[in-house]
Amino acid sequence: MDSTSAPASAVDWLRQRLADGDLPDRHPELAPRLGTAGPAEVRQAGTLLQRVAPERVLAAHPDTPVVRVAVTGHSTLDAVRAPLTGELARHGLLLKATMTDFDSYLFALSDPESELYQAEPDLALCVLDPWLVFDEVPTPWRVEDVEAVLKAKLALLDGLARTFSAAGRGVLVYNTIPLPAQFADQLIDLRSRARLGAVWREANAALLRLADDHPAVVVLDLDPVLAEGVPLSDARMSVYAKAHLSAELLARYAHRVAHLARVLTGRTKKVLALDLDNTLWGGILGDDGIEGIEIGDGHRGEAFAAFQRVAKQLGGQGVLLAAVSKNDPGPVGEALREHPGMVLREEDFVRVSADWQPKHLRLTGLATDLGLGVDSVVFVDDSAYECGLVREKLPQVAVVEVDAEPARHLGALLADGWFDARELTADDRHRPMRYREELVRKDFLESFDSVRDYLAELGVRIRLAPPTAAELARVSQLTLRTNQFNLTTQRLQPDRVHELAGDANALLLAVHASDRFGDNGLVGAVLGHRAGDAVEIDNFLLSCRVFSRGIEQAALSTVLAHAKATGAREVRASYRRTAKNEKVAKFYPRNGFTVVAEDETSAAFRHDLADIAAVPEHIELTADFEEPKQ
Repeated sequence: MDSTSAPASAVDWLRQRLADGDLPDRHPELAPRLGTAGPAEVRQAGTLLQRVAPERVLAAHPDTPVVRVAVTGHSTLDAVRAPLTGELARHGLLLKATMTDFDSYLFALSDPESELYQAEPDLALCVLDPWLVFDEVPTPWRVEDVEAVLKAKLALLDGLARTFSAAGRGVLVYNTIPLPAQFADQLIDLRSRARLGAVWREANAALLRLADDHPAVVVLDLDPVLAEGVPLSDARMSVYAKAHLSAELLARYAHRVAHLARVLTGRTKKVLALDLDNTLWGGILGDDGIEGIEIGDGHRGEAFAAFQRVAKQLGGQGVLLAAVSKNDPGPVGEALREHPGMVLREEDFVRVSADWQPKHLRLTGLATDLGLGVDSVVFVDDSAYECGLVREKLPQVAVVEVDAEPARHLGALLADGWFDARELTADDRHRPMRYREELVRKDFLESFDSVRDYLAELGVRIRLAPPTAAELARVSQLTLRTNQFNLTTQRLQPDRVHELAGDANALLLAVHASDRFGDNGLVGAVLGHRAGDAVEIDNFLLSCRVFSRGIEQAALSTVLAHAKATGAREVRASYRRTAKNEKVAKFYPRNGFTVVAEDETSAAFRHDLADIAAVPEHIELTADFEEPKQ
């Protein structure tokens, strides 16, 4: 793709690939092309993509993540399939869909032998609509009738969630139920109309809280989508086809479901890299000077300040903020420190990179400095040229191109939910501080002649213990987000981690690390189970922040020693190859395991526990295999 010329639209490109028959081979090129597509184009692309079986793409690119989605509900939902296919493709994901029959949600979710459960969905979408309620009220009806039906439906949905938690393997997705004007307006007295609104909102609030009681449940709130003017329904389609939610609303619903699918497949972004001139503030710093840039004062200055507040809000939840600007570093630092209208200050960024290198090189360097892949980065810039160049050179980077109207910047940034997570943990909130500490460690390393001397002075401390109840969400998050040091890439949702924590046969250990520069937090996990006189390590994960410090060797040696002390005769482990974890393919053999079986995509290993390597001498380790007191 030439960054200086307008590329063909994603739909035109798709049509050409289908005509040439080479879409499966060139499928990785699709996601970057769909990155700038609007809802209509994504829906068209999804329609075209349904002509190609996922198996054909997997034959050419076996590492392509597949998301199994089952769709059920009260109304006709065929219109959700095309946008869902297209939205997942925007993020490099393949859809395998199971569509249940019309109004079959009760049977589909209550019977563990149903088609829905047999599909073993990663996401089970139970799409709720207002007619779910109003189809069951009498004529004429009163607010009390609606309240009674809502109460019964909430109890039903709660019961279905319990069944799914016991019988399902993925995430059950509900949504809030919109209240159409056509029903509210049937009440001619305003007091009753207000009571209906209160009853309806209370029911939706209770629906949103179902996720607190069921770790396997996510509830999507449709009110913010409808507030943007998306039509709730099409009168003719609702009456004649029982398609009670509009195609536009289902497309926006699919857009949000795709964000959740991205979370489940470990594709959440971690870094927000921001251009400065005409992105973070108005004007050109080099031309206008610090006094001349627009930030804080005036209409445009306030719009840039609002954008900075949104970026700071994201940073406060663990997103790593970086500045990437073609500028001299001195004036940039001075502007961030001293301009009175600036919301973001120098200390809010993990890295401020101001120089004259091409931005794709700076983004590569930034990712390297942080120990992350470039696919963790979201890049925001107002320059079409810079955005096009980054798309061409680094297609893994999510590019947000903002226009000349700063009031639209924050909407463009938030539109794709790049940093969405199932649940925010304490480690998330501390992440920016820990990455800043990590950059200090890198500078500290450069002051030594050898890595061995560096490690001896670093003072690495490790604590290995079962996670507390408050830490289970972080363990789940590690399985979802960690890609490099992830031996089998098993993605575990929070409810599954809770199950393992309560399983007497399971091995579930959290790895905490700290050193002279601070606390790294919960950085790894070991998951396994007892199988007779053997211990099976089902997965071993470690955050990329703490690679190459001996932490992985120390944790593994401790697990082996504990297995031997508790009567095990051997420890078995496995490795499943992906595009990102090849660097750990030999981890087990390097630590005393022998190969039992091996092919191109996986390997099985065994350790006889006869000779267990000692914990590296530079590490201070404490271990407690007893379950913590909650």
